[in-house]
Amino acid sequence: MNGQQRNEIRPGMAVAVVLKKDQRSGRLTCGIVKDILTSAPFHSRGIKVRLADGQIGRVQGPAPEGDA
Repeated sequence: MNGQQRNEIRPGMAVAVVLKKDQRSGRLTCGIVKDILTSAPFHSRGIKVRLADGQIGRVQGPAPEGDA
């Protein structure tokens, strides 16, 4: 999973996202998907999601084991 296909992402999944404030540095934040915000089936920079803690970012891939 690379985070660009909407059909690969489901609520409850542990994912790594890049937050808006971290786009320049590329710092990843791990969390659990609460809502999928991108309605398109594909997005080149990653599907935008809301995490369970309320943060919003673009999915870059699955969360590493032990994170989230």
